[in-house]
Amino acid sequence: MPALNIDFSDEELSQLREAARERGVTLKTLVREAVTDDLAQRRAMAEATQIFRSFVVDNADAFDAAFPDDAPADRGSRRGAA
Repeated sequence: MPALNIDFSDEELSQLREAARERGVTLKTLVREAVTDDLAQRRAMAEATQIFRSFVVDNADAFDAAFPDDAPADRGSRRGAA
């Protein structure tokens, strides 16, 4: 399995070791989980963003009808935004 060396300051490493000790995991496990959790969160946010954008585009006419004062003057330009 490929590996990665990461440099931390003495203070950062001390804080990481303390966090790992408090959670009852190794330092390697703590750092790996932090990275993989961040990647999963980024992926989920990207998927949610796409779903939201599609919803807004699909329902633009209903939004415009419900909030006519806020409807854009040129509705056609936003249709391909998603």
